[in-house]
Amino acid sequence: MAHRRLAEPTPCNRVQAPRPVSIKDVARKANVSHSTVSRALQNNPLIPRETAEKIRLIAGELGYRASAVARGLATSKTRTVGLVVTTIADPFVAGVVGGIEDAANANGYSVVLANSHADPEREMMVVRSFAERRVDGVIVTASRVGALYVPMLSRMRVPIVLVNNQHPGEFTHSVMIANLEASFQATDHLIHLGHRRIAYLGDRHGHQSDTERFGGYRQALDQADIPFLPELVVHGDGTPEGGIQAMGRLLALADPPTAVFCYNDMTALGALRRIRVSGLRVPDDISLVGFDDLYIAQYTDPPLTTVRQPKREMGRLAMEVLLRLLQGSQSERTIRVPGELVGRESAAAPKERQPCNY
Repeated sequence: MAHRRLAEPTPCNRVQAPRPVSIKDVARKANVSHSTVSRALQNNPLIPRETAEKIRLIAGELGYRASAVARGLATSKTRTVGLVVTTIADPFVAGVVGGIEDAANANGYSVVLANSHADPEREMMVVRSFAERRVDGVIVTASRVGALYVPMLSRMRVPIVLVNNQHPGEFTHSVMIANLEASFQATDHLIHLGHRRIAYLGDRHGHQSDTERFGGYRQALDQADIPFLPELVVHGDGTPEGGIQAMGRLLALADPPTAVFCYNDMTALGALRRIRVSGLRVPDDISLVGFDDLYIAQYTDPPLTTVRQPKREMGRLAMEVLLRLLQGSQSERTIRVPGELVGRESAAAPKERQPCNY
């Protein structure tokens, strides 16, 4: 039996994939230039509102979809933002990233994330790589580099916004917590509970934020006429492990503090553990106050009194500042967001006790 060979497809019988609707198709139907269509779809204020609405309606009817690649080539913009974080595992960083992504997505931007692992050299390298990838802007959380970006900025011409800049000195643009006021409020809370022997457990790597939180602590003591005692100031490294070691030094004093204000919640977690291992109780023997209001703070035993940083709001503000810079608008150099003291069960009035060694 002879087999019939199927005919090769010809231009007449080959199935043609539908051609994507182009910006010229929209322009032709709207009877305007393709540059007018482009501006209208990007909400350019130079295009009359009625014309823009007509163009958007026609684009929708035709099923036009803008190509991100083509748009980038035409405008030299990628609508991409580089985001440098210490580590995404940090609960504080995760909250800030959420706010950045909310604002970025709402404005048609995508976010590319990279970890610096708190390494200044790696942080600088990541920022440079973002510039080489032609991101439109960069946001850096908890920067350890800060002012070192200044010469790089002039070469890269890429706007950078810092969240909780850790380097002393003024930077181009940043969003940060009002550290001085928030730490004053936290220390003042302990003073009003009746404490007079209050320690500050800081972060030796905290730079500007540690200086400001220590400053708020000192101001609260001064206002209450409580003498400042250097022996009640110790530093960890911002981690629970550092908090354990630093709290051990406070407990080793002949007369330990009745209350401790910690640089952050991670430090407070370590301090809480060290106090418990020593056979003491919070807040019966020592009151404890943290800073950040991480998710876990409400579930410690006892729940942690702390200063709440509006993490998601700070991320959103950072992205909004970057958007204004990308549009050529002016923005405040430094935006300080107020903290909020969250009272829980780790801080209470001091009880009478006899000085002793632990």
